[in-house]
Amino acid sequence: MAVKADFEDLAREVVAAFGGADNIRGVVHCATRLRFALIDAARADVKAAESAPGVLTVVTAGGQHQVVVGNDVPFAYEAVVALPGMQGKGGKESSTAEPAPKEKKNPLDAFVDIISAIFTPVLWALAGIALGKAGLSMVAQFGWLSPESTEYIVFNAAVDGLFTFLPLFLAVTAARRFRANEFIAMAVVAPLLHPDLVALMGGEEALRFFGLPLTSMSYASSVIPAIVSVWALSYVQRGLEKVLPSALRNFMVPLLCVIVMVPLVLLTIGPLTMLLANGISSGLLAIYQAMPWLAGALLGGFWQVLVIFGLHWGLVPVMLNDLATVGYSTIMAPLMPAVLAQCGAVLAVAIRTRNAKRRKLASPAAVSGFLAGVTEPIIYGVNLPLKVPFIIGCVSGAIGGAIVGIGGNAQDAFVFPSLLAFSASFTVGSIYTQVFASGLAILLAFIGTFVMLPSIERKEEAEAAAAEAAAGEAAAEVAGAASISGTVPVLLPVAGEVIPLAEVADPAFSSGAMGTGTAVLPTSNEFFAPVSGKVVAAPASGHAYGIRTEEGAEILVHIGIDTVKLKGEHFAPQVHKGDTVTRGQLLGTADVAAIAAAGFDPTTILVVTNPAKFAAVRVPEHTGAPAVRGEAGFLITL
Repeated sequence: MAVKADFEDLAREVVAAFGGADNIRGVVHCATRLRFALIDAARADVKAAESAPGVLTVVTAGGQHQVVVGNDVPFAYEAVVALPGMQGKGGKESSTAEPAPKEKKNPLDAFVDIISAIFTPVLWALAGIALGKAGLSMVAQFGWLSPESTEYIVFNAAVDGLFTFLPLFLAVTAARRFRANEFIAMAVVAPLLHPDLVALMGGEEALRFFGLPLTSMSYASSVIPAIVSVWALSYVQRGLEKVLPSALRNFMVPLLCVIVMVPLVLLTIGPLTMLLANGISSGLLAIYQAMPWLAGALLGGFWQVLVIFGLHWGLVPVMLNDLATVGYSTIMAPLMPAVLAQCGAVLAVAIRTRNAKRRKLASPAAVSGFLAGVTEPIIYGVNLPLKVPFIIGCVSGAIGGAIVGIGGNAQDAFVFPSLLAFSASFTVGSIYTQVFASGLAILLAFIGTFVMLPSIERKEEAEAAAAEAAAGEAAAEVAGAASISGTVPVLLPVAGEVIPLAEVADPAFSSGAMGTGTAVLPTSNEFFAPVSGKVVAAPASGHAYGIRTEEGAEILVHIGIDTVKLKGEHFAPQVHKGDTVTRGQLLGTADVAAIAAAGFDPTTILVVTNPAKFAAVRVPEHTGAPAVRGEAGFLITL
């Protein structure tokens, strides 16, 4: 419970920054990130989410809002799904949650979204067990265990089972992504791995199925055939569910799906997707053979850039397909120096920085990177904010990657690049080349960062001092005794009747999860700015406004309960995101009577969504009192 409590503030502020629980369709987590699927992305305040305690950064990619937390992401996830209104949304991606307005995505974003949704749940199992697989290979190479021994066979089954039956695991995750029944999906994919079919497909004789040619191939450890098969199954299943009568549906849908899909997969989907996958792998291999140094340099130099934008997911199926078809992946080898170079840079920061807070973050991040290959805390917490260490790391990774490419190295297991993963490089190319290239990348990144860091931090300190001086001058010019005295009044935005926040009919607000404040049952159709500041959220629906003050207070004016469902009807916003407003300026109008007639509660909520950042938030006791627009709804003590 103590660990979970450490992330309650993070969870509360992130959910509030993303428009509250009512704007979140689902949330999952991967190795280091919380991945939110939002109903209305325009309501998300990314900067507010980034400022939450414990958040390294926020990345918007693949149709998701990805909150980078680091290795403790499971605890942050537990805190998020425990919030009021978030129950039942854990484990849901955009595909598995309830339908929402379609968001236009470019093909690359759509592809990344699909791949990340399918591989995220199984990624840690793949990476962790692959370390055992690589280690067992090393044991056999050194002659410590005979491949014919009982011990080797047992351990090999333990670390190879997941990869042999990987299509079954992907059938489950793909079914969740494409909204198909998980057990029917497994029933369709399982025949591809059935011993009798494997033996039949392994023969040399030409096969025919009702006169049609049946291509002989192995689907063990394959990736793309299972994913595409489940995608096609999702349409077949939904079509059958629509046309079959309810008396037959429950048992006939699985039977007909299997009877239709298994031959279809073996005759068309399987051969075509394997041909496609092999074509992609052959193309990459051809580039390697033509210009190995350039291919290695590009992967070594730009891999971490791909990670930042979430685009690295696009290479995961190619890597796994290579491992399944040829037994090794050439594109994985240059990733070792790419990752370890960033680790070398952050180690230099941990040793030489004068910033105690930065050292506290850099030291464990370096350990996690070197041993587990997890670089998000390194990139977002240290190297990227400093800029130069990240660039030095990329350049060092490119040099190491070029050497790996020239050496013809490859990896025979799907492992996260780390010091523990070198055993995956024993069988293809020279392990000495891999070690030399990775060691050189670490050394170059470490030395470069160690030398440059003092000047980087001096410049940083000078810029911070200048910014602080400018902020002080600006603050001195701010009119109003309230600000001078250290108190910021947040005014009621509309006339009506004051209601305690605890009595609001939305648990996300009444529980305080969305922040501290008050509410008004409005009698006017005009809504005004409660504070001066920048408009950081103003969805086109006009039902809510987020304003950030110069003091950093995040103020939310939310007109009505669930009024986002009105899609802008009865609302007329007068300001837009990015505008600067002054206290008392008209934000917009809303037809309160029409909203109520449509069946929605027009109660307007006024809260500060980041109260933990201030000394106190005092809400006057004025239950049931008439709300006079312009009087203080509550006071924030700086």
